[in-house]
Amino acid sequence: MPANSSSQSAAYSSSDPVVIVGAGLAGLTCACYLKQAGIKALVIEATDGVGGRVRTDVVDGFLLDRGFQILLTAYPEAQQLLNYADLDLKSFRSGALIRHQAEWLTLVNPFQEPLSAFRVLASSVGTIGDKLRIVELIRRTQSLSVSELFQQTPTTTLAFLREYGFSDQIIERFFRPFFGGVFLEDGLTTSSNFFEFCFRMFFTGEAAVPAKGIGAIADQLASRLSPDQIRLSTPVSRIEGNTVHLTTGDTINAGAIVLAVDAAQAAALLGRPAPADQSFNHTTCTYFATSSELPDVSKQRLLLLNTNRTAMVHNVAILSDVAPAYAPAGQTLISVSTQGLVTTNATDLTERIRTELGEWFGEAVKTWRHLRTYHIPQALPAYPPDRAGTDAIHELLKLGENLYQCGDQTTYPSLNAAMQTGRLVAELIKKQ
Repeated sequence: MPANSSSQSAAYSSSDPVVIVGAGLAGLTCACYLKQAGIKALVIEATDGVGGRVRTDVVDGFLLDRGFQILLTAYPEAQQLLNYADLDLKSFRSGALIRHQAEWLTLVNPFQEPLSAFRVLASSVGTIGDKLRIVELIRRTQSLSVSELFQQTPTTTLAFLREYGFSDQIIERFFRPFFGGVFLEDGLTTSSNFFEFCFRMFFTGEAAVPAKGIGAIADQLASRLSPDQIRLSTPVSRIEGNTVHLTTGDTINAGAIVLAVDAAQAAALLGRPAPADQSFNHTTCTYFATSSELPDVSKQRLLLLNTNRTAMVHNVAILSDVAPAYAPAGQTLISVSTQGLVTTNATDLTERIRTELGEWFGEAVKTWRHLRTYHIPQALPAYPPDRAGTDAIHELLKLGENLYQCGDQTTYPSLNAAMQTGRLVAELIKKQ
């Protein structure tokens, strides 16, 4: 794990701080790397907490992440900066439990669970040929570096899967529900090189959550900064040159400015037109609690997928089975994800989810207590093939003299990309 300071000399010499607008993972990562280089940074955040989209609320003793989120432990940027031991990561099993036409199909990673190999081969998730192609795909994605994966000529994920020879059976029973949940879009129009990156991350490492919620990741990064380096509830109204104007009327002079916000917010702060090509995939996460015993089928630490993508229930996670601290003793926390809702009526959605899950788990679902619904219209930047490629990433990160941006909207959508761009901006500032 990296130290919080470094003896490496920095080229940056301004007496004014680097001002980072936004305390999401990209902004916090940038600040941490600048501190390691001995460069003073000030993070200003409009909301009352750090983390951006990566936050956790405490409701009646339950830990509710703002939307179902996981950390892929194989992420290279996360491995470089985060202290996994301190996060006390709790892992899902590698694979999925798939609900298909009132049946449960199981697909687990035989590389992590060798004894499951025969059960995987016998599963009707896909054909024998499909399962052999999965092994080929694992080998293919592991044989290329991350940069090589992204330098390939992209197509859509769906086109890639078909060209690779996968049957419609496994596409509809596994790839669409699983990676549709990862991408937050069921058309599988997301770039194929991002699909290959995600596939490698899932099968190389583990999908985990910190014991104290996904927000613990941002809290860990924030803890490496001095308390006076983060100012919460401090909205910015505009940026002019090297001056940051706050909504209070106060100003901050900066040696450099980093916009760790989405593209539309960045454009508004700079007085520029909003980008026409920035679109987002959205999701809605509904949390339930119960003290009733759940069926054994749900107690496998596997993500539960629904092949019926027209339903309200797309993915289900029994979070307290994976990370017990997510719920008080004697309680179970259930997360239900629904994609594609432009707007949501939480009351109506809750009842429709109860009706659908009653067919999965029985009448006891009617007694489940609804805790909270999170509708997240900007959950992930869309990443179609025409946005793919990282060759010009440094040009995308430097907007002008002493002006930079970072965040996954500048490259591919993930926690890894947010942290990567934060690190790269810090490196650019060190050289200026």
